[in-house]
Amino acid sequence: MAVNIQWLGHSAFMLSLDGHAVLIDPFLTGNPIATTEPDALSPEVILLSHAHGDHLGDTVNIAKANNAPVITNFEIAEHYLGGQGVENAQGLNPGGTVDLDFMTVKFTRAYHSSSFPDGRYGGVPCGFIITTKESGKRLYFAGDTALFSDMELIGDHGIDVAMLPIGDYFTMGPEDSLKAIQMIRPSVVLPMHYNTFPPISQNAGDWAESVNRGTKATPIVLDPGGEYTLD
Repeated sequence: MAVNIQWLGHSAFMLSLDGHAVLIDPFLTGNPIATTEPDALSPEVILLSHAHGDHLGDTVNIAKANNAPVITNFEIAEHYLGGQGVENAQGLNPGGTVDLDFMTVKFTRAYHSSSFPDGRYGGVPCGFIITTKESGKRLYFAGDTALFSDMELIGDHGIDVAMLPIGDYFTMGPEDSLKAIQMIRPSVVLPMHYNTFPPISQNAGDWAESVNRGTKATPIVLDPGGEYTLD
């Protein structure tokens, strides 16, 4: 079986992991570069990195429409999703791992902030190390983060694909992402969290050339709606 990654724009991804559909940070409504409507998605599981509106996005409506569990941080699961009618929310913190039938998801720290659109505290922002059980592939979704030295430890897990922000301003930018790639040592790297809004505009082609020159990873730049398959 294969791993297929579809970039929905910003930090939203639809993953097909050995035939299982996993949705990450589904900010679609109000996303100016999104090419997919929320009702077109049928995930088995939703992973949510933190509470900011450009990540929380359409989580509630998609989860309820598909009876999909949401795996996120403790505060979002305990103090928000249940009150919105999401029946199955699991709240972890960095270092914790959830074991599902077809994958494990280990929560990592992301150096960022996390608050709900109304300003309430949204718990610790996270990234995810996703390991597929059938194909044995390992993906790292960094979430919204600055560069931090423990990415070296994340790289020790043996990362096949890394999804990293490059937009700068709110997260690390292209230059710091190169240092992150050198520490994480993925086979393939996909950029995210860029070109959605003016403050995070970046030239992904220039970034990809820098990755090719300065790291051993293969950069894959997708258009919104584009897909990459890892066999």
